[in-house]
Amino acid sequence: MQAADAPVIVRDATDADLPAIQAIYAHYVLHELATFELEPPSAADMAARRSAVLQAGLPWLVAEHAGALAGYCYATPYRPRPAYRHTIEESVYLARGSGGLGIGSLLMQALLERCERGPWRQMLAVIAMPDETGNAASMALHRKFGFERAGVLKHVGYKHGRWIDTVLMQRPLGLEPGAAMAPGAA
Repeated sequence: MQAADAPVIVRDATDADLPAIQAIYAHYVLHELATFELEPPSAADMAARRSAVLQAGLPWLVAEHAGALAGYCYATPYRPRPAYRHTIEESVYLARGSGGLGIGSLLMQALLERCERGPWRQMLAVIAMPDETGNAASMALHRKFGFERAGVLKHVGYKHGRWIDTVLMQRPLGLEPGAAMAPGAA
């Protein structure tokens, strides 16, 4: 796949990618609102998170562009209670300078394709909405891939000296929403 005239390779993340993943995420923790963490996790912490994702049978993908890691994405179980087992939440993070090149779309497409093959029925996105205009790029990316706004949680995060809302977006995976599960399905 191409982004800005350079090939982009989307693939499964490896242990060798963890330092770059940690650096990308640390920037968001320290300077952005895309995550509500306040202290950047270590590369070892990120390795443990990736391991938990993989143990749940979910994907953790990276995008390489112009010789560097340009972003990553993954899906996690939405909540630990068993009735939520068919609902997952996605996350996409791009390296600084990688926005606007189509890399977010390539990551999202690959993530959706992988998750569509699994037993999951719904994918959720939780998007920080720092002001009335929201997080336009993230909202547009999710709408492009069929996510619909499901609600707003007001003032649920406090970061960088201000209260932040989150927008919940939702997209069905696989079967039609509300379709009955097959007898004996997990």
